[in-house]
Amino acid sequence: MMEEARQRPDLAFLFPGQGSQAVGMLAELAAAFPQVRDTFAEASEVLGFDLWRLVQQGPEAELNQTANTQPALLAAGVAVWRVWYGQTRICPAWMAGHSLGEYTALVCAESLNFPDAVRLVAQRGRLMQSAVPEGEGAMAAILGLEDHVVVGICNQVSAADGLVAAANFNAPGQVVIAGEADAVEKACEAAKAAGAKRAVRLAVSVPSHCELMRPAAEKMAQLLEETPIRTPRVAVVHNVDVGTHAAPEVIRVLLAQQLYSPVRWSDTIRFLHDQGVNRFVEAGPGKVLTGLNRRIVKSCQTLPVYDPATLDIAMEKLA
Repeated sequence: MMEEARQRPDLAFLFPGQGSQAVGMLAELAAAFPQVRDTFAEASEVLGFDLWRLVQQGPEAELNQTANTQPALLAAGVAVWRVWYGQTRICPAWMAGHSLGEYTALVCAESLNFPDAVRLVAQRGRLMQSAVPEGEGAMAAILGLEDHVVVGICNQVSAADGLVAAANFNAPGQVVIAGEADAVEKACEAAKAAGAKRAVRLAVSVPSHCELMRPAAEKMAQLLEETPIRTPRVAVVHNVDVGTHAAPEVIRVLLAQQLYSPVRWSDTIRFLHDQGVNRFVEAGPGKVLTGLNRRIVKSCQTLPVYDPATLDIAMEKLA
């Protein structure tokens, strides 16, 4: 697909993870570009139900079930990339994705086949959901403390009150923690006592990116072993080690480890900036990563693309 591409060394494409989904997402883009519906039709065939209908009509509670959210966001990111590439033939030198978005990046970098990725992320969602009984795990966003302070609080609480760990280093002053529900609650109280501006429980049923996900990761590793993976055609920066890898066996290991390891998003964006990237495109619904990037590297421009208007703006800025 990328044979005729113009690769831009100053450009990276970013793909969002869970939390960016919304009922009705990409409706306007789909009305203008048939690739969107075609992409969702491909995913629906793999899943055995109409994913586009769920995304457009809900119910929201069903879309927010992680086994549905993950394929929906994967399809959304791939659809935006296909529209972008079809319109511009401009290819970034780098790609990255937040958590689930790493799978989207690997599809768009032609490392993973799209149908295989749909199968993988639907199963990933089911494995994550079944790893921890509902109500026993929790996640919370800690705002206004430095990373090392949050890590220290988690270590302190874990030593006395059950497992809690830093799960997402999203931006300076924004760390998401995950673990056993009571331990997360205690860590939130300790964070407030340490001067956090806010400590907010997140509306998620799965405590991602902590040791509670290790059983899911072991099963995920088996699925990844059975899945064909090729060397990416575009360098993909991984969440676990903020590195790029050509070897499929290393990519498999990192995708399994990602389930119980923190997402190092701030480090990822700083790494890309150090490689000469000063333009980012967030491909997928919403502007979550755009907001985070503004706080990580203020001098860079991030352009969200999720409808015809934002596509036009991004094409104009990157022409």
